[in-house]
Amino acid sequence: MSSDLQFTVEPNTQPASDDQRASTLENPGFGQNFSDHMAIASWTKDKGWHDARITAFGPLELSPATSVFHYAQTIFEGMKAYRHPDDSIHMFRPEANAARFAKSARRLALPELPEAAFLESVKALVELDQAWVPSGGETSLYLRPFMFGSDPFLGVRPSAQVTYCAIASPAGSYFSGGVKPVRIWLSEEYTRAAPGGTGAAKTGGNYAASLLAQAEAIENGCDQVAFLDAIEKKWVEELGGMNLYFVLDDNSVVTPELSGTILEGVTRDSILKLVTDLGHSVAERKISVDEWRDGAASGKIREVFACGTAAVITPVASLKWKDGEVQVADGNGGPVTAAVRSALLDVQYGRAADPHNWMTKVC
Repeated sequence: MSSDLQFTVEPNTQPASDDQRASTLENPGFGQNFSDHMAIASWTKDKGWHDARITAFGPLELSPATSVFHYAQTIFEGMKAYRHPDDSIHMFRPEANAARFAKSARRLALPELPEAAFLESVKALVELDQAWVPSGGETSLYLRPFMFGSDPFLGVRPSAQVTYCAIASPAGSYFSGGVKPVRIWLSEEYTRAAPGGTGAAKTGGNYAASLLAQAEAIENGCDQVAFLDAIEKKWVEELGGMNLYFVLDDNSVVTPELSGTILEGVTRDSILKLVTDLGHSVAERKISVDEWRDGAASGKIREVFACGTAAVITPVASLKWKDGEVQVADGNGGPVTAAVRSALLDVQYGRAADPHNWMTKVC
């Protein structure tokens, strides 16, 4: 494996016009529009990593026999670049995403992209497409690095050919009308991941496995679905795409411990440090669904919030299941959730000091 992979730059000869880009940035939405360029690199068993470049964003030509279509050998990351008040652009903890990408690759029998190459690819992409980084509000440039088995072969084995790619999408505020507490549906039939499975990897199959349960949540008037462990169907794990935190009546904060079936969220890890900075004790431990239900009903649990790259931090209003529903406090979130959310956003957008050195300046 090459450790000195370098990405050459091939500028897009037909980029979006200034007017087209400005129109997109007025209302970027999420994951609907894309910048002018993408990063791409190839890997084969014989040559290792090669042909790394930043080139024009566009379709990939793949054989119908491409292995990823049949065996889901694919991983991805989600991260953001932010425009600061002085117009500089920064990424949030890209090294953590690079390390998790490598860990996911190992679990999916994919070749590890050297972390230095991962970082170079996203930095070069952001720098080249810096005009696509929006400003104002909670806007950002969302980055999606991904890797997949691209061997046109139907045999069940690790792909002998792999493609790495990173694309960029300007993103508006996740909550266009302000932060809205969400109702959570408890999935009692489906599980997201099992011990020995791929729960700790950021792989497409985990999200595919959550979609039916998420649809069930929507049918029951909820916004998100919460999964329990696969063995006892007792312990709270995570939502379809977000980690969970609980604020207790003694002002301490608790989150489900990592067990190999929970994704090690970068936002989750950052919150562990932020709540300590804010003066709260924090614990990673098992939390049963009964503790959630009983605690919310009694007031022992005063706040619940979910966290992830896209929505940052989202207050949880209630937990609903087939036989009932319990509201968390007044259902409107709480002061700890608000304080942690503000502290994180202030660092990301350059409005506060960065004591943990989380922000990496790109340009």
